[in-house]
Amino acid sequence: MPLSEQEQRLLDEMERHLMHNDADVVSAARDGRTLSYRNIVYGTILVLVGLGGLVIGVSTQLIVVGVIGFLAMLGGVILAVTPTRGPAAAAPTDAKPKAAPRSSTSFMDRMNDRWDRRQEGH
Repeated sequence: MPLSEQEQRLLDEMERHLMHNDADVVSAARDGRTLSYRNIVYGTILVLVGLGGLVIGVSTQLIVVGVIGFLAMLGGVILAVTPTRGPAAAAPTDAKPKAAPRSSTSFMDRMNDRWDRRQEGH
């Protein structure tokens, strides 16, 4: 369901306000550090293995196995949530990045145009 004209204006105003007042929040993801899906998968597997070790350690009353399982779980969580450097940050610093051409339309205007094109196609 498309937004009314008043709702669209309100959304545009909120977007401008966010960009103006919370620029640090908007640009926080642009520092070249992102979560790696590989690390998330490996961290999840390590958490599950650690959980298994913890359960085995508690059920057999082998404290050492339980502690190792807990440490494996902790390491898995740390591995999964630690951001890694993205490919843009790995580029040499002496190379000048090419500036993307600035569009005169806002993000919301482009999204609205795409939505309108999709609706006309049906």
